[in-house]
Amino acid sequence: MHPQDLLLGAFVYLTAAVIAAPLATRLGLGSVLGYLVAGMVIGPSVLGLIGREGADVMHFAEFGVVVMLFLVGLELQPAKLWALRRPIIGLGGLQVVVTALALGAGALALGFTWQAALTTGLILAMSSTAIVLQSLNERGLLKTAAGQSCFSVLLFQDIAVIPILAFLPLLASAQLHDVHGATLIGDLPRWAQTLAVLAAVASIVLAGRFLTRPFFRLVADTGIREVFVGLALVLVVGIALLMQLVGLSAALGTFLAGVVLAESEYRHELEMDLEPFKGLLLAVFFIAVGAGIDFSLLLNQPLLVLGLVLGFIVVKLAVLFLLARLFAMNGPDASRFSFALAQGGEFAFVLISFAAGLRLLDPGQSGLLVAVVALSMAAAPLLMIFDERVMQPRFAGKPDARASDRIEETGARVIIAGHGRYGMTVGRLLQASGIRAVVLDHDAEQIEVLRKFGYKVYYGDASRHDLLEAAGAAEARALVIAIDDPEKVLEIVETARRHFPRLHILARAYDRVHAYRLINAGVEHVHREVFASSVDAGEQLLVQLGLHPFEARRAARRFKMHDEELLRRSARHADDTQRLIDIARQGREEIERVLSTDAGGAGASGDHAWEAPDAQPSGPGSPAVPPAS
Repeated sequence: MHPQDLLLGAFVYLTAAVIAAPLATRLGLGSVLGYLVAGMVIGPSVLGLIGREGADVMHFAEFGVVVMLFLVGLELQPAKLWALRRPIIGLGGLQVVVTALALGAGALALGFTWQAALTTGLILAMSSTAIVLQSLNERGLLKTAAGQSCFSVLLFQDIAVIPILAFLPLLASAQLHDVHGATLIGDLPRWAQTLAVLAAVASIVLAGRFLTRPFFRLVADTGIREVFVGLALVLVVGIALLMQLVGLSAALGTFLAGVVLAESEYRHELEMDLEPFKGLLLAVFFIAVGAGIDFSLLLNQPLLVLGLVLGFIVVKLAVLFLLARLFAMNGPDASRFSFALAQGGEFAFVLISFAAGLRLLDPGQSGLLVAVVALSMAAAPLLMIFDERVMQPRFAGKPDARASDRIEETGARVIIAGHGRYGMTVGRLLQASGIRAVVLDHDAEQIEVLRKFGYKVYYGDASRHDLLEAAGAAEARALVIAIDDPEKVLEIVETARRHFPRLHILARAYDRVHAYRLINAGVEHVHREVFASSVDAGEQLLVQLGLHPFEARRAARRFKMHDEELLRRSARHADDTQRLIDIARQGREEIERVLSTDAGGAGASGDHAWEAPDAQPSGPGSPAVPPAS
């Protein structure tokens, strides 16, 4: 390729990326769909701004998937893997096996040989790690129950590619060097190739654990940032090259290396250094996928291609939804989980090429599978949008699939709605003080876990009047709302104030704006979820900086009192941004003046309770304060 053509191609790809991603995100479609559509538009089948060099670009862009899986591996500490062992092995394993069998049976019905049908099922069982993780992260769903289940299944799929690549040569008549050209093991018998594959994986694990850390330590000691970045890239590229020499996917090797280095002290530096490369290369990868779609096949056989894509998505959706319900996911989570994973994956292109080289798939079958996978990946963001805008509202409008628990306790003085890390702390303090509380939660899975630890928690939606009444709201003195859904908190407040006006409400506020809404809804006791701990941390910092502990405590106490007063003053003007800005500026000046006055002469305020011993007034009757410990 001429250097000028290379620069022109790079310009076209990068321009498409910087235009498509913001536009698609603004339209609520997600950046991945924007990249895919941009590739289709600039590709040879539409505008022709890029030529038939798509295969070469794809080889380069696949390095983005390689880097991404290395970074995914870095997140997988052994403790996290152990905590997710049930969804990884159980849900992930069943998903691959059941989906592969179902789709393989469909391929067999279409006239594929049993070897080609089994290969097709294994290829299509994979989902797109890049699309799903990026889309869930953009929507803030990665840490939800459905998001964690998707992550577990994707993780199993990524790991499962290793035995799949080792298994396919046993089905084929071709040798491994037909797939990737000359390899170190291409002339070996098939059983020896399989052993070599396993040996290569073991060597990466051992080398990553015992050899890479000393190198990173030596480079880090130099203090030269760009050399550390270079070493990180050398590691990723070197492993990719080694894996290709033995006929394996480069992404799998780097993923394993990431897992091995997950406990390394240099994990965060590696993540920060490689993140920009990952994002840019993934953008090029998705554009290349879009550009590589063979529209001539779609135009010549539109019903066949679209029918196969639709059938593939429907079968995968059905399998995923049934497995989700089998693993006790509620309706909304099962729907989100199913629609997120109902597409082909980037590993499919690698597996298709591998299987074609082994002559497990003929050229016609390979081209058809590439079109089906690419179109399903293009449809993936649309499926997630359909779930978000159509399916989730339907689930929200339905009554709970599980009936609320029957509450047998009577005479409780407090009701706690939500028993996560926030509500659990409140409940433990009450229990230690001998105060009975009825605890409600709407997460069935969380309740089962808590009951194993001996906590008595009832399942139910605290925004329902009948449930609050059954919990004893008419006789209880206080309701603690400790859930982390701002809108649901306001629903519970509205129900409690309408039906139980004498009940004291203590509500957890997500942030300052949420606190404004709660105050304006009539809640007197609003507790911002990180405010108190942040002030405590600031108090400790003042002590570390040399302030006397008594003076630091008084400064923190004054700051809390002033900020709470400022919060309630601001709540009256929650819809007036300019007024809020004026109040905030005025408040900063006031608290600075108060604290500077305290530092210069604290006795002027008349509040001596938290002063250092040598700052207290002397004379008869002055209280004695013990020295700081």
